[in-house]
Amino acid sequence: MAGSGVIDDYVTGLSRALRGPRGPRLDMITEARDSLLDTAEALEGDGLGREEAERTAVEEFGTIGEIAPGYQEELFIAAGRRLAAVLFLTVPLTTVMWSVIWKIFPAAPTAYESSPDWFVPVARGLDILQMLIGVLGGVALFALGRGLRRIRRPRLVTRFLGLLVWAMLPVMLALTGALMFGSNGPADFGDYLPGVGAALVSLLFWGLQLYGAFKCLSLTRRGPVPACA
Repeated sequence: MAGSGVIDDYVTGLSRALRGPRGPRLDMITEARDSLLDTAEALEGDGLGREEAERTAVEEFGTIGEIAPGYQEELFIAAGRRLAAVLFLTVPLTTVMWSVIWKIFPAAPTAYESSPDWFVPVARGLDILQMLIGVLGGVALFALGRGLRRIRRPRLVTRFLGLLVWAMLPVMLALTGALMFGSNGPADFGDYLPGVGAALVSLLFWGLQLYGAFKCLSLTRRGPVPACA
């Protein structure tokens, strides 16, 4: 039986109070609505009118100000977990992908001899930085999963991940640009299809990371929904 009136107004207000990933947020709203409808139908079966049954169901469920903070915390966790998974998967994968590309590129043995002295240290530093970010993504993914019992404020973990991406990505771009344009590397790399494909995949990964970081920072900027709302 479709709900109307009091329950619909309550669910609409709850939806407007919450911020976060669309999928988990819609699941929460749907679950809350179904729970309210079940309670209202049970009360209606006990003899209450429909409107009174819905009003009673809403009162028993709790006000939006009481319910929203708990739901919002779950959305903080969902957003952080998504970005952590993206970092854990895409950053190390980028490192491995480019390592393979440079090894299979059909360059002459002397193609890299003209590279400056800083080329190898910068390349290794970039690899270490990327792996470190991947490890931090894995740690955050665990913390926002099985480790939630030990975390009092998962919002801060989500915000940290967003800040990490915005802080590290410019550094990674600078290092990558130095390796590509300042190293006097092998000629004709721009026409090498696997290299072009790797560059496009890297841009896609960076886009996913920036998008996730933007969402996490935007979501956590104003903090949790106040319990008195």
